[in-house]
Amino acid sequence: MVRSPHAVAETLITEAPSRSWLRELADELDRELRTDPLRRFMSLWGLSASEVARSFGVSRQAVSKWLRSGIPVDRSPALSDLESATDLLDRHLRRERIPAVVRRPADRLGGSSLLDLVFAGRHQEVREAVVTIFDLRRIQP
Repeated sequence: MVRSPHAVAETLITEAPSRSWLRELADELDRELRTDPLRRFMSLWGLSASEVARSFGVSRQAVSKWLRSGIPVDRSPALSDLESATDLLDRHLRRERIPAVVRRPADRLGGSSLLDLVFAGRHQEVREAVVTIFDLRRIQP
């Protein structure tokens, strides 16, 4: 007998060892199911289609088309940089904190936020900044 997803979820919730365990399970399921880098970027950074359009310098309609048909090859390098940054943020931060972190101005970014850099089309700098943020070698003697 196949149980409904709702029934399985109820069982997991009642039998889970902790809320953090449930959060880790949800994150793992999300990683497994959300393979489209553009959708993942939008979701984890908390962006609308209009904001994604702004970050790539295109219309909202273009982003809608990309979500249906895939991103054009000429935009792949930029998306790859954002995907790398998103992966690092996801690995080191709780997912619900990512939208706030990417919007926070940072001194080391000249008072800009990561999202400001994205909107300026500086996708490679975003990736490099996130790599630097989580590079623990810089704080070790």
